Amino acid sequence: MTYTKSFFRLASWSTAAALVYGCTSATPDDTGTGGSGGTGTGHGGSGGSAGKAGSTGGAGTSSTSGSGGTLGSSGTGAGTGPAGSGGAAGTNTSGAGGATGGAGASSSGAGGRMGSGGAGAGAGGRSGGAGGAGAGMAGSGPTAGASGAAGAAGAAGASGAGGGSGTGKSAGCGKAPTIASSMYNNGQHISITVGSMQRRYILNVPTNYDNTKPYKLIIAYHELNGNDDEMYKNKYYHLLPLSNDSAIFVAPNGQQNNASCTQASGCGWPNPNNSDLALADAVVAQIEENFCVDTNRIFATGWSYGGSMSYKTACERPLGGVANGFVRAIAVYSGSQLSGNCTPTKPVAYFASHGTHDSVLQYSNGVGLAQNFAKANGCTWATPTSVSSGAHVCTNEMGCTAGYPVEFCSFNGDHTPDPDNGQSGSSWVYQPVWDFFNQF
Repeated sequence: MTYTKSFFRLASWSTAAALVYGCTSATPDDTGTGGSGGTGTGHGGSGGSAGKAGSTGGAGTSSTSGSGGTLGSSGTGAGTGPAGSGGAAGTNTSGAGGATGGAGASSSGAGGRMGSGGAGAGAGGRSGGAGGAGAGMAGSGPTAGASGAAGAAGAAGASGAGGGSGTGKSAGCGKAPTIASSMYNNGQHISITVGSMQRRYILNVPTNYDNTKPYKLIIAYHELNGNDDEMYKNKYYHLLPLSNDSAIFVAPNGQQNNASCTQASGCGWPNPNNSDLALADAVVAQIEENFCVDTNRIFATGWSYGGSMSYKTACERPLGGVANGFVRAIAVYSGSQLSGNCTPTKPVAYFASHGTHDSVLQYSNGVGLAQNFAKANGCTWATPTSVSSGAHVCTNEMGCTAGYPVEFCSFNGDHTPDPDNGQSGSSWVYQPVWDFFNQF
């Protein structure tokens, strides 16, 4: 499918109106070496006073467990050794937490029971789960000491920057979806209520879907005067056939005049009070609940107003950057900031294409968006090569944080998602976009 109809609607507007409505490397490995346990320092009291517990072993700071603390020496009397506290979880998203340090125990006086700490477990995905509490072990001796308290639960593993290199599994993994199969892969509208507004989206799931296998999720935002139906017909910016059944695709539907669009004309992503961002949150959550999604590999793409919404989603919801972040990389075709201004502070891999003769959204706007993410991604910014004739030129920014590249493609053309020739069937851009997403 081509975008000729939508393009001529956009190109006929004044530049001022258009600005209002708009139209490499692998993921970093966050694993490290676990911290060693602390040494118990408990010393027994004389004349039957309680022996102090050994101090807690330090938590492992990544996927390798820390060793437990050495037991404290006993008192001469009948002491009661209190429990050691639980080891904190590893800070690596996908690694296990450090093991708990052992508690101090009486060795020659009356045996206090020692509590073993819970081992912290940092689970894979966006954040680690908490470790379980340890149980108290019975003491021995002439006069039994009191029961040792249970070890404290290991703290949850913190989110890795960018979610780690592992595969995250959503809640839908291993479950049958509650969304009926008659509602996807055929252009059906799936209704969802967000705030007080009834919204909708269209969904495509791999034909050989396996609920034990985590899949990429790609969000395709339509342009102004487009809708979810258009995204379904053009196969989500032509990425669906390139995915070879390795990704789930979703096309949310925009809004007009603070209401869900019922037709393409005038439909866009103005995002008042972040209501369109709330739609993205709700759609991703619903798909993750129903299907097996790789939570470390969620992407967004869009043209014009859809490019604006892709940028906004990445800026506000970067994977690893905020508690509810989910975006790993985006691809923006001829974009600008039309869905609410945002300056990114957390990295998201960024691909863009923009025509040097864009008569709707200025070429400099597209360069500015790329520069914003280049800064967030730690790149050494150099203005991308601009072409005025001939073939397109793609510039890869240098010095970016590993796993967070920025690529900007300049082409000799107007406002279109199909660079160089305006025909989607023979445009060069879609394969590079798929390759860009697929590297993660």
